[in-house]
Amino acid sequence: MAVKLRLQRHGRGKRPFYHIVAADSRAPRDGNYIERLGDYNPLAKPASIHLDVDKAINWLSKGAEVTDTVKAIFKYKGILYKKHLLRGVAKGSFSAEDAEKKYQVWLDEHKNKVLDHEKKHHIDKSEVKAKLLQQEQKKASDRDAKRAAALAAAEEAKKPAIVEAPATTEAPATNEAPAAEATETPAE
Repeated sequence: MAVKLRLQRHGRGKRPFYHIVAADSRAPRDGNYIERLGDYNPLAKPASIHLDVDKAINWLSKGAEVTDTVKAIFKYKGILYKKHLLRGVAKGSFSAEDAEKKYQVWLDEHKNKVLDHEKKHHIDKSEVKAKLLQQEQKKASDRDAKRAAALAAAEEAKKPAIVEAPATTEAPATNEAPAAEATETPAE
């Protein structure tokens, strides 16, 4: 009998959560299982994962196959790294205490990365909101400036038309005088 570590879907439509189980590979996805190892809720922000690390490592050491999604979850939680360290202990590369220290260091680093990611996620939202607000304010001020410029241009367009009208009436009067002088000179 081949054992597979996989997800078992629960929850209503479009609101899934999953149990991580060890099941016979021939059993249906949501059918009978041998042992429940934990649960996974992808809808929580960030996704919540609860696992029994010892049970998972026990099944992995027995040769259970792992689906891609469960493998990604195990990698995220450090189960595959701990299994790797325990293999080194079994081979005599280092002691169990050293393996546990290395695992704790990895957990601390990973926890900080997860917290940094969560903070970044929250900061990004507030920064995006602030940027959008600034962009909206800039657009509004640009619109107001364009409207003011258009009104000023319209006012300027009206003023030169009034000033040019008297200038055009004076120009023909000056043009007539030289023409009159030209006609008078031949008469003399």
